[in-house]
Amino acid sequence: MNITTKRALRALLVAVFAAQSAACATVTRGTKEAWTVETEPSGARVTINLMGVECADTPCTFKIPRKSEFTVQITKDGYRTVNTQVTNQIANAGAAGMAGNVLIGGVIGIGVDAVSGAMLELKPNPLHVVLEKAE
Repeated sequence: MNITTKRALRALLVAVFAAQSAACATVTRGTKEAWTVETEPSGARVTINLMGVECADTPCTFKIPRKSEFTVQITKDGYRTVNTQVTNQIANAGAAGMAGNVLIGGVIGIGVDAVSGAMLELKPNPLHVVLEKAE
């Protein structure tokens, strides 16, 4: 094998490895999402059971891993406490990233996106809650 053939083969192997190790959704969307809580009236306290995250005054926006599922507690003096479950689902953009993996990234890219959660989105987002007065 001559030197030109060796270089061409090496370049081809590097290109194949790079294509398979890049996960489309992980690269294009990231593994975290801006997740927002809005309340009527505003000014409520939000506590997320995920890592003890809190916000003292709605509206609030958090950077949350896309693959998270968690419970949110919303409190405000004079109003009933609200507990809500937040889940995730495959996002339209995540599905497009998955299609890119099928075409370019292969099985490795699909695995990376699945493990990182990059193909997911939090639901509901934003979370909008109308608080009820306590009696």
